Amino acid sequence: MPPVTKEPELGDLIEIFRRGYQHWAIYVGDGYVIHLAPPSEYAGAGSSSLMSVLSEWAEVRKDLLSEVVGNSSYRVNNKYDNKYTPYPVNKILQRAKEMVGQKRPYSVRTDNCEHFVTKLRYNRAECAQVDDAIRNVGWAAAGFAVLAAVGIAVSRNKRQNQ
Repeated sequence: MPPVTKEPELGDLIEIFRRGYQHWAIYVGDGYVIHLAPPSEYAGAGSSSLMSVLSEWAEVRKDLLSEVVGNSSYRVNNKYDNKYTPYPVNKILQRAKEMVGQKRPYSVRTDNCEHFVTKLRYNRAECAQVDDAIRNVGWAAAGFAVLAAVGIAVSRNKRQNQ
């Protein structure tokens, strides 16, 4: 996990390193990010946990970057800037802020947190971690890994709530 090497600027993509996957957010200033998170009924599982794969819906939230990162590390990663022209910063921020509070369809494969932020910044929904998983291990193995991670997260959540 690379350490933070650059302070985020308005409209930057933030890659947050979790065990086994990355969570993505977009920096909107004053220490806040907007991101696609599990619905509030899963709030006990953490705002960016793998619990989101148990739902067909996710919630657009505005939270402090420090709270979303927690004990993880993060970096600014505008990884598609050489491939696509980003929207102007004011348009990125406007689009992101208009979505806060909305419930949106969620799919690990086609509508996850990385798709959400790349659509905001570039108007292109892309997710390299899903593409890489498919390319490297195939759908069956990727699906098994996600299901195993979800089982671990559910088990931990149950133990914490007992």
